Amino acid sequence: GGSVRSAEGALTILASGSAAAFARARPALDAMATKLYELGDEPGVGAAFKMINQLLAGVHIAAASEAIALAARQGLDIRKVYEVITASAGNSWMFENRIPHVLDGDYAPRSAVDIFVKDLGIIQDMARSAKFPVPVAAAALQMFLMTSAAGMGRDDDASVARLYAKITGTDLPGEPQT
Repeated sequence: GGSVRSAEGALTILASGSAAAFARARPALDAMATKLYELGDEPGVGAAFKMINQLLAGVHIAAASEAIALAARQGLDIRKVYEVITASAGNSWMFENRIPHVLDGDYAPRSAVDIFVKDLGIIQDMARSAKFPVPVAAAALQMFLMTSAAGMGRDDDASVARLYAKITGTDLPGEPQT
């Protein structure tokens, strides 16, 4: 949910624990969340669910960043691209939520690049332990790592689009003209 949804008490919480623990924690959990998923009593199940979500979220941000930067490079009206994609099969919640940051040139952190460096790293470790390949998540991690290494680790995670612009000489709103 990130800091914005946390402040609004609108988190989605993925938790595991005993029925008694849930009963004790229910008032606090309800105050923080609009959606609470009780995922059994085994420790770590909620964290594993979160990492599956973060795998998708990170990949979607990286793909959305790549797509909008390529659209800009092709000389397309990126506001029109946003309008078309959000009404098309290629849309995702992350595209719809993050690309306005790019369109406005506003990279004030709502969820930082380094959060995805951390989470996608955890996903790599989880997958390695399971002997399960995650090449798409690995590629997304590399994009977040490069964005962080370029000095944007604390910036909004939509800054991956800025990295694409920087390495390809593509102009995006709010960025220096190449």
